[in-house]
Amino acid sequence: MRNKTFLILIVAIILVGSFIFMRPSSLITGNDIVSGNGEMQKVILSEKNLNYYPNTFTVEAGKPVELTLDNSVKGCLRSFIIRDLGVSKYAKALADKIIFTPTKKGSFTFTCSMGMGYGTIIVI
Repeated sequence: MRNKTFLILIVAIILVGSFIFMRPSSLITGNDIVSGNGEMQKVILSEKNLNYYPNTFTVEAGKPVELTLDNSVKGCLRSFIIRDLGVSKYAKALADKIIFTPTKKGSFTFTCSMGMGYGTIIVI
């Protein structure tokens, strides 16, 4: 009886995990690309080793991007800048979104206000 209950529990965990991690999403993590019919491209950045994580991500040109800095991001990293795309905002709270629409294709550096944290946004 215990083995059967344990097996059912394991199968349930696998099914729930598959549903959560395998479902389609508009969230960008790492080097994933979001495509769709004009939907907002959502990016959540964290802080890892005193830098943005992920520090490289890809978005599509001409489609709006909603960038969120999660609660692990502290200090000057909350001041987010992409100079070549004209993006500059201090995200004081978690609810503060950095919304922009990249119009140029290419690789662009993003930084914090002090240049200590940095990364690359690839616009295709």
